[in-house]
This record gives sequence, structure tokens and C-alpha cells, in this order.
Amino acid sequence: MMNSLWVSKTGLEAQDLALTTVSNNLANVSTTGFKKDRPVFEDLIYQIQRQPGANSSADSRLPSGLQLGTGVRTAGTQKVFTTGSLNITDQPLDVAVNGRGFFQIQMPDGNIGYTRDGTFHISNEGVVVNVNGYPLEPQITIPELTNQLTISEDGIVQATMFGDPNPQQLGQIETVDYINPAGLQAVGGNIFYETAASGAPQAGVPGEDGFGQVIQGALENSNVEVVEELVKMITVQRAYEMNSKVRSEERRVGKECRSRWS
Repeated sequence: MMNSLWVSKTGLEAQDLALTTVSNNLANVSTTGFKKDRPVFEDLIYQIQRQPGANSSADSRLPSGLQLGTGVRTAGTQKVFTTGSLNITDQPLDVAVNGRGFFQIQMPDGNIGYTRDGTFHISNEGVVVNVNGYPLEPQITIPELTNQLTISEDGIVQATMFGDPNPQQLGQIETVDYINPAGLQAVGGNIFYETAASGAPQAGVPGEDGFGQVIQGALENSNVEVVEELVKMITVQRAYEMNSKVRSEERRVGKECRSRWS
């Protein structure tokens, strides 16, 4: 009886984590460039009471044996880096990557952060920064008398000045990609950090060698599908209820057995 109690306990813990993941996805349904998570589960060690294939007699073997599972555990969570839909904003400093690639952000501690959020602004010094004031890398400075700002699909930033019809090139937005973006570490603020699992960043020109094009005046929406997450939530809730009922029934039967024995 105690074994089944512990098995159902692991099921409750696993479904609680799954519900937390779904809740976080739904909470970020409107977060620019957000990538949804999915939990990954694995079954726990088995108690082998009769080995499959063992001899049951001199001339026969057990076809399946007797293997008792001990429950489930969370093996990890995985970021799903499918591209979200594009939201046209017509703002000159709103930029989206249509395909593979990340923008580079210079963090206060000197590290480089990576993001799919292209909501950029201009600081009081004219530097292009993200919503938290961290500069885009490589750094791009917008002149004070800029009349029109243009960003091409390959990331070239040009400005037309008041009184001068000839565009001036200010720099180029570089994007990077990873062999395993799911291995990146999410640190909040729409920022990811490189890890040993993600591999080293591979820099490239937007629109070339498999890198996504840079789209000015647009932002990438979250890749969370609300209906899909709601279906997952219902499924997880039902699984949680079933595990909870198993524990309740086990306790009820246990009390009856103890009362009879006493």
C-alpha cells in the first residue's frame, strides 16, 4: 500500500510542474519574442521481481516477467524555438527576425545576452538600446538630426538627415544562431545566455546562410498558442485529479485495513 502512495505522489508533483509550465506560457502570451516551454518527464527506476526472459522451467522462459514502476519525475523543460507570427507596428526601431537568429545585447556585467525581442529605443546619448536600456551589440548610434531611419533586410542601418537627401550608413545589425538553441539559459527580461549545451554562437548576416531576415517596423509575437495551452491545462488538471483520487482511495483503504486489524 505504501508503494502505491509514493507512486501517486510523484504523479502529483509531475502534474503540478506541468501546470506551472502551462501557466507560465499563458502568462507570456503577449510577451514579444517569448518562446514557450514544455516539460519532459521520464519514468523512475523499476523493481524487477521476475526478470523478463528468465527460465520458468527447464524448457520455457518468462515472456515479460514482473516489473513494478516507482513513479515519474521531471527530466527537464525544453524551450520551443518555433518562429512566432509578426506584428506590424510601423515603428522604425521595432525589428523582428523572420527566421533563425538572435539579437545581441550588451549586459551590465559585460556578458552578451541574446534575445528575439526587437523592441529597441534610443538612449539620451543616441545609442540603440533595449527596453531595459542595455545597448545593442554591435553598438549603433543615431545622429541627433536624423529625419528618417531605415533598416534593410540584411541589417544595414541608414539615416537620412534633415537637409541632406543622401542616406548615411550607421552600422549593421548582426544576428547569431546556435546549433541547439533549446540549450540556452533563460534569465528573464527576454534574455538568454549561452551555455555548454547550446554550443558557441555563430555570427552571420541576416538573410544569408540560413539566418532569418531582419524586418523593420515589426515585432515577433510569442509562439504560444492559447487554444493548445488551454487543452494542455485541462489534460493536466484531469491527470492531477486522478492522481489525487488514487492517494485518497489508498488512504481510505489503509484506514479500513488498520481498523479491521485492530
